[in-house]
Amino acid sequence: MFVDSHCHLDFPDLAANLRELLNNMQDNNVSHALCVSVNLEDFPRVRALAETHSNLFASVGVHPDYENLDEPSAAQLASLAGHAKVVAIGETGLDYFRLKGDLEWQRERFRQHIRAARQCGKPLIIHTRAAAADTLRIMAEEGADRVGGVMHCFTESWDVAERAMEMNFYISFSGIVTFKNALALKEVARRIKLERMLIETDSPYLAPVPHRGKINQPAFVRHVAEAIADLRGISVNEIASATTDNFFNLFKAA
Repeated sequence: MFVDSHCHLDFPDLAANLRELLNNMQDNNVSHALCVSVNLEDFPRVRALAETHSNLFASVGVHPDYENLDEPSAAQLASLAGHAKVVAIGETGLDYFRLKGDLEWQRERFRQHIRAARQCGKPLIIHTRAAAADTLRIMAEEGADRVGGVMHCFTESWDVAERAMEMNFYISFSGIVTFKNALALKEVARRIKLERMLIETDSPYLAPVPHRGKINQPAFVRHVAEAIADLRGISVNEIASATTDNFFNLFKAA
């Protein structure tokens, strides 16, 4: 069985076909999926998915791309994470690729999420893009290692992966690892220990080969596992077993 450790089933492209997507998961041996929050306004529908479906889980957080909103406090996030089906804080982190200028608000938001995770004892889902140095620095300063978590949709260097793993984080691979030109990422996928690996779709984005360019969905996570197994010269069952165990070990999901 496979687990999709990061998807957005509440997004319109997926929510409109939820029953079909759940059936596709079953047909492709994808047993569970984590539906990840990107803002608090839409969090109730993320939580409702987890409440309604036994094989779905939720997180709570505000993505770093969302500007000009009421900033969440650590206490607010920790309180919302008290729900039994909410298994993580995030996605959170830093993104210097899409947004420019004074991004201190983004860094402060990230700090609040780490403090919330420490308050409630649940792991973090971290997004980082063009911001690896500051992401790792803030993780260290705020004690993110005390709760751990996952570096989602990882696209950074082996050095960044090592430093994150030293802080008790898992490395999650998306459909990008199936792309022909993702040579550096493929090397990270070859080198990382299986006990520190997760797989995801980040659907509806980043559909893996052979579905590249289409709307992504949790069922496609098997292609991520197959690509990594091929890179490492091992069976896809080994990837499935390790990443499924890792998911439940990290998120304490039940």
